[in-house]
Amino acid sequence: MRTVSAAELNSMIHAYVRNNNVRQARKLFDENPSTRSLVSWNMMMMAYVQQHQIRHAHDLFDQIPQRDAVSWNIMLAGFQRTMDTHRSFQCFLQMVQQLHALALHLGLNLNVFVGSALIKAYGSLRLKVALGRVFDDILIKDVTSWNALVSGYMEIGSMVDAQKAFDLMPERNIISWTTLVNGYIKNKRVNKARSVFNRMGERNVVSWTVMISGYVQNKRFMDALKLFLLMFKSGARPNQFTFSSVLDACAGCPSLLMGMQVHLCLIKSGITDDVISLTSLVDMYAKCGNMVAAFSVFESIRNKNLVSWNSIIGGYAMHGLATQALEQFDRMERVGVTPDEVTFVNVLSACVHAGLVEEGEKHFANMVAKYRIQAEMEHYSCMVDLYGRAGQLDKAKKLIRTMPFEPDVVLWGALLSACGLHSNIELGEYVAERIRKLESNHPVSYSMLSKIQGEKGTWSMVNELRDMMKEKQIKKQKAFSWVE
Repeated sequence: MRTVSAAELNSMIHAYVRNNNVRQARKLFDENPSTRSLVSWNMMMMAYVQQHQIRHAHDLFDQIPQRDAVSWNIMLAGFQRTMDTHRSFQCFLQMVQQLHALALHLGLNLNVFVGSALIKAYGSLRLKVALGRVFDDILIKDVTSWNALVSGYMEIGSMVDAQKAFDLMPERNIISWTTLVNGYIKNKRVNKARSVFNRMGERNVVSWTVMISGYVQNKRFMDALKLFLLMFKSGARPNQFTFSSVLDACAGCPSLLMGMQVHLCLIKSGITDDVISLTSLVDMYAKCGNMVAAFSVFESIRNKNLVSWNSIIGGYAMHGLATQALEQFDRMERVGVTPDEVTFVNVLSACVHAGLVEEGEKHFANMVAKYRIQAEMEHYSCMVDLYGRAGQLDKAKKLIRTMPFEPDVVLWGALLSACGLHSNIELGEYVAERIRKLESNHPVSYSMLSKIQGEKGTWSMVNELRDMMKEKQIKKQKAFSWVE
């Protein structure tokens, strides 16, 4: 048999993988040990990860003669896909430790740039002692290394140490202040972040945007809008990320009038062709209920990305416009944009609103088979809701039994609503008990159990449940959609 070159081998492996023929790709890989390169190893590992065959990918990873950053990242992605957080952590830790050892061997750990990078890595691994040791090893510490130390402590959640490091800094720049503000925001200390922000001697667009975004992340939308007005009055010029956060605040309120004013500011600022800002506009108009404006802005985006498509599909689904949502999904597929997990949550939600059971089943199956996307809790919740509203409770139960993880309160709640809708007392009683086990004080489990016992005529149990609700100060819950 003719020996193929490394380039030919990689090209052939790539062709087999692209056609989902991983077995043949592996056969070719095994038959050419002398010509396979690091690229070949990485391609085979990635193929296994995409096929959710993490064990085979890990076996190759252990055999690989020499690893590069791509090799490590493939394994990290693989463990994350399987939701194996422990092995993801161990893989990342091993990678950082090997890089650290190499830096020590070469004497690079004393370098401020390498040292700062290692501080950030140990911060993301939440290893406080290692982080501090790396900082101590840096011979000449400049503002960059101090900023990395503050950021690392904040990443771990050690706010006291971060503040101490900030106070000890021999010099600070605007990045130092912004790092501290951002750290407090990440740790849900928004008022403290604002206090630090107010003490800043100078602010740039990044500082303003971080604080505005912090308010939005913590659902303090009016505070975000007020701060944006202060920014405007200060003369600071917003960028596309600022506008994106402000539009998210408008959507969160929701305030269509304020959103339209921000839209006008966006036009005046000259940022009219930025996909991030325009996508935020689509999302804002959709959440504020103006789907005509949302679609108009969407059509104006020349280079639509996945988030843009998700925003318009999600907007139509949110308002129960299933036909339009599914039309945009079909259009998205036709132009060659690959959907993700969020896309399918939106598509399945649209099917739920319209009661399109067969359509929902088709998209749920395609998500797994065609796009290799693992169904998550939200997808299962949508399907249970879809079956439940249609009265197909047996299908809902069967789907729950096949799930690779335990149902959460939202999923059980969708099934419980269906039991109430279709007067399935026996199943409703079982589901209400499951919810009560997950969240002992959840009002809906008591309300539904009370209703069920009333329909069965066991009034002593109804009175007992009501007394328990009074004793635990559980208020009767208003109607709402479990999935949404």
